Amino acid sequence: MAKPVSIEVWNPNGKYRVVSTKSMPGTRWIRLLTDQDCRVEICTDKKTILSVEDILALIGDKCDGVIGQLTEDWGEVLFSALKRAGGKAFSNMAVGYNNVDVGAANKYGIAVGNTPGVLTETTAELAASLSLAASRRIVEADQFMRAGLYDGWLPHLFVGNLLKGQTVGVIGAGRIGSAYARMMIEGFKMNLIYYDLYQATRLEKFVTAYGQFLKANGEQPVTWKRAATMEDVLREADVISLHPVLDKTTYHLINKERLAIMKKEAILVNASRGPVIDEAALVEHLKQNPMFRVGLDVFEEEPFMKPGLADQENAVVVPHIASASKWTREGMATLAALNVLGKIKGYPIWSDPNRAEPFLNENSVPPAACPSIVNAKEIGLSKL
Repeated sequence: MAKPVSIEVWNPNGKYRVVSTKSMPGTRWIRLLTDQDCRVEICTDKKTILSVEDILALIGDKCDGVIGQLTEDWGEVLFSALKRAGGKAFSNMAVGYNNVDVGAANKYGIAVGNTPGVLTETTAELAASLSLAASRRIVEADQFMRAGLYDGWLPHLFVGNLLKGQTVGVIGAGRIGSAYARMMIEGFKMNLIYYDLYQATRLEKFVTAYGQFLKANGEQPVTWKRAATMEDVLREADVISLHPVLDKTTYHLINKERLAIMKKEAILVNASRGPVIDEAALVEHLKQNPMFRVGLDVFEEEPFMKPGLADQENAVVVPHIASASKWTREGMATLAALNVLGKIKGYPIWSDPNRAEPFLNENSVPPAACPSIVNAKEIGLSKL
C-alpha cells in the first residue's frame, strides 16, 4: 500500500477533486479551479521527483483530474488508476510529453494536456544567454573572481569570441529556433544559416528586411542561407543552437562524427531535449578541443550529467531552466489547470494551441475551452 503524501488543500468542499503533484508558480491557476467548484490538492512532499507509488496515493479513490510534471512516469499504472478514480484528464506542466504513454491514456479515455504557446520567447532568451555566456566565458570568469584569483588586468585573460558579424546556425527553425535566430541577428548582426525540413519563410523575410535596413544606414547587411544538409550548418556556423523535436530520427543527432566537422572554436547550445546530443561523445570532444565551448540546459539522462562533463571549464551547464521566467511558469501552470478544468467541464478544444494569449490575460475570463489536448482526436474530442 502506498504511503500517504502530504498535501495542501484549497476549497475543501469543492465538487471536483483536482490534484497537482507539485506546487506551481502563481495563484491564478488555483483561483481558476476553485472558482469552478474544484477542490484543489497540492502535494507538498519535499521529494524532487515523485514515484508512481506516491502519485497513486495522491490519486486515491476519487480524482477528477491531475496536473503533473515531466519528471513523472505517466503510463499504464497511473492512467488505469486515474480512470478507476473517475478521472477525465491529466496535464503536464510542460510542452513536451515524452514522460507520457499517450497510448495508455487513449486506452482509458484520459485527455492528455500540455502547455505550448507560452514558452517561445523565454526559451529563446535562455538559448541566447547560453550563447553569450559560452562565447565570452562568463562562468569561468565569475568563478575566477569569486576564488580571489584576480590580481590585475592581463591581455590574454578570458579571451572569448566576438559574435558581431559571425554566423549563427539554427537546427530546427520552428517557433523557438526562429525566435532565437532573430535575437542573435538583430542583437549582434550575425548572419544566419539554418536547417529545417520546412522553409522558414517568415524568418527569411525578417533577415532580408533587417539586412536592407542595415545597408540603408551604411552598415554591413546581414544574410541568410537555408542549408541543404545539417552538416552544412555544422561546418559553417560559429554558434550553433539546437531546436529539433526529439524522436527516433533526432536521438544523438549530434554525435562524435558531427562534432568533428564543427569549427574548433565553435559554440554549441542545446535548450531543446537532452538526448539529441551524445553526451559522452561531447565530453570527449570538450576534453580534446579546449577552445570549443558548449551551453547546455538539458541533459541526456536528467537529472544526471555524463561523467566528466561537470569538470569541463569550456561547458556552461544550467538545470533545465529555459522556461523559468516568472510570466512563463505562471502561464504554464494556468494552461495546465485549464486543460484539466476544460475536460471536467466538457469544454471543446481550443483551435490553435500555440495561440495561448486569450487564456493568459489576468484581466479577463479565459475562453471556455481546453487550451491544448494532444490526444483530442484519438479520444473523440471536438474543437472549438
